[in-house]
Amino acid sequence: MIAQKIIEIATLGRGSTNITTEVERIVAASGIRTGLCHVFVAHTSASLMLCENADPSVRRDLEYFLARLAPDGDPAYEHSLEGADDMAAHLRTILTHSDLTLPVRNGRCALGTWQGIFLLEHRTHSHQRRITVTVQGE
Repeated sequence: MIAQKIIEIATLGRGSTNITTEVERIVAASGIRTGLCHVFVAHTSASLMLCENADPSVRRDLEYFLARLAPDGDPAYEHSLEGADDMAAHLRTILTHSDLTLPVRNGRCALGTWQGIFLLEHRTHSHQRRITVTVQGE
């Protein structure tokens, strides 16, 4: 059996948004007890991560790390059609993930105790992001 749903998330600009509850609702509604849940963000300047969900300082430290790896407005970037954060956002997406595949066990994502599913917005302005969640199994 396969179930698929698209969710839309409005971001507030650069940062992380916990989407665990939305993904878990889709898995539960699918009726699939054992299988896989695939989560895909259809954008080139946003990504997904499985991360610590209890302490927000982990996500702030991740943002600090990504800012060092892919700083906004680096003069070495050629691509800047949409502003100083344009190429940096693309690089951050490439360095992270556009998709996640999670096991489904007993009708739920089999996440660890402190794991959560997050959408990472890499642009400095708010955006509407589309995420496809596909659940497959029995």
